[in-house]
Amino acid sequence: MKTAKFWRLNMGDMQILPGSRNRPTMMKPMWIILLASFVIMFITCAYIYRSKNSTACNVFSYRRCKPMANWLPPVSAREYTDDEIASHVVFRDILNSPVVVPKNPKIAFMFLTPGSLPFEKLWDNFFQGHEGKFSVYVHASKTKPVHQSHYFVKRDIRSDQVVWGKMSMVDAERRLLSNALQDPNNQHFILLSDSCVPLYNFDYIFDYLMYTNISFVDCFRDPGPVGNGRYSEHMLPEVEIKDFRKGAQWFSMKRKHALIVMADHLYYSKFHAHCEPGVDGKNCIPDEHYLPTFFTIVDPGGIANWSVTHVDWSERKWHPKSYKTQDITYELLKNITSIDVSVHVTSDEEKEVQRWPCLWNGIQKPCYLFARKFSPETLDNLLQLFSNYSSP
Repeated sequence: MKTAKFWRLNMGDMQILPGSRNRPTMMKPMWIILLASFVIMFITCAYIYRSKNSTACNVFSYRRCKPMANWLPPVSAREYTDDEIASHVVFRDILNSPVVVPKNPKIAFMFLTPGSLPFEKLWDNFFQGHEGKFSVYVHASKTKPVHQSHYFVKRDIRSDQVVWGKMSMVDAERRLLSNALQDPNNQHFILLSDSCVPLYNFDYIFDYLMYTNISFVDCFRDPGPVGNGRYSEHMLPEVEIKDFRKGAQWFSMKRKHALIVMADHLYYSKFHAHCEPGVDGKNCIPDEHYLPTFFTIVDPGGIANWSVTHVDWSERKWHPKSYKTQDITYELLKNITSIDVSVHVTSDEEKEVQRWPCLWNGIQKPCYLFARKFSPETLDNLLQLFSNYSSP
């Protein structure tokens, strides 16, 4: 890349030569007059320009002026590769394109499951009466599902095998997104598992997601062994360790973000090649790192940094707590829906607790719209409680 050259006058480089003895005596006053005229002209022009543009910099007030460095092109710590430049152009155009909301916007509910969905009856109750405001997509990675609800019939997409900890999990997510994006009315995209259940009624969730401009992608910096300890220097130069992030895979994203995920090849290929268990002796899990890192690089201000799907990691195992029949009470569900602060704990010796309020359009609201991980045996209890706990 060529760097623009900026010229400046350095008075220290000028030599003052002795004047001629025969110079007319009026020359020195003339220079003073010319210099004073120039200063007056500059001040006058600046005042006129400021009066026409209220946002213009006030030459007499440093606090209102942007530093000179802000006027210059940003200086990167390194030069971007050709692939990075090309990718960022595409991402920028998608993100900056005007949002055209269709007359009948819908939410795409995308289910990532091994086979049949044990909570179809609950989801059937959830969807009833809201036809035309949602779409359903099912990616079954092991066996063809048998559906009990007509909302799920013929909603299976072409699926492939998914292996935990492998890039095939991200491939399945992208496969769901690509199918859901074919419907121009789909404006928000939710990734759900077979063990997920809704925590509120449809109208509340629809308004929560549709009337905000951010995507709910879980993302935080973990300097510990299961965070940055999974980073590989083979991802350089495009993925630097300062941008490496961690988060839950269960996202909810706006259409523009779904589009840039599908447009991405550069960062996807880096994770495909260098993020999986056993690579470099690390236990890198792509679905926990790819999207949080990707959005940190391309649109960090566009995500909420928490997921709207609740999981309980209090048991500190490789997988979250699985709720059994005896766990399902009105108090449990109300406790989950009352949480309005996102909490992450780092995996290093410090065990730093990172907390931030769940802000919806600047207002602190409950963080979670869905929850997992519920065992199939809990269905009857959830059906009995749903009408009570799902009302905000």
